[in-house]
Amino acid sequence: MNPNPRQIKLLETVRAQGSVTVEHLAEMLGVTLQTVRRDVQRLADDGLLARFHGGVRAPSSTIENLAYQQRETLNAGGKARIARAVAARVPNDCSLILNIGTTTEAIAKALLSHTGLRVITNNLNVASILSDNPACEVIVAGGSVRSRDRAIVGEAAVDFIRQFKVDIAIIGISGIEDDGSLRDFDLREVKVAQAIIAQAREVWLAADASKFNRPAMVQLADLSQIDCLFTDVEPPPPFPALLASAGVRCEIARATVKGD
Repeated sequence: MNPNPRQIKLLETVRAQGSVTVEHLAEMLGVTLQTVRRDVQRLADDGLLARFHGGVRAPSSTIENLAYQQRETLNAGGKARIARAVAARVPNDCSLILNIGTTTEAIAKALLSHTGLRVITNNLNVASILSDNPACEVIVAGGSVRSRDRAIVGEAAVDFIRQFKVDIAIIGISGIEDDGSLRDFDLREVKVAQAIIAQAREVWLAADASKFNRPAMVQLADLSQIDCLFTDVEPPPPFPALLASAGVRCEIARATVKGD
């Protein structure tokens, strides 16, 4: 298709912001929600946009993740709600592993008032955040530091994680495909995450709306390996059926006020 001026502006906005709600686009463009939805559908059909529940994002690559700064702002409100929901379920005086990702970093911020935590992480951002909590012991994995997001990856990190058995692993991922597979982009990162899952008594997945139906190259795990999913919207079909079949609890951190 040849996008019209309104659709070009829509595309530019999505590319600049990473993801945008349909409501925001309608307000920005001065048109109805129905008009935006028609535009989005046409642009998505041509592969220029990717849709998710309630919004649109730039189309995803299966081999390369978004830049860290872009992921940090992508659905930040939803991630903050997920973080609060997770923190409300984490008891004091327990052991945790938090892996790589902007959602787990939001969770670390929400855990700053907890006491008696022992947290193992391969995420230097998580370690930096939780080091501000004097009632929390932080243990950092060894390995290679990935400069773009301060993640620690590689076989040394895998071997380090295998020394522990924790109460709860809280993991983020890049995408959940409609076959129930959890996926990411970097094989080294995936190997560490697989070790984290294996060394936890319970596994919690924190994934915002943009992760559903998002493709990525490397399979990390399957929904059957997860005990609880924390997300910010009702998962779209076929995910409710997949979650039920896998016996995964689903906790939805809904917005309580406009803009939350």
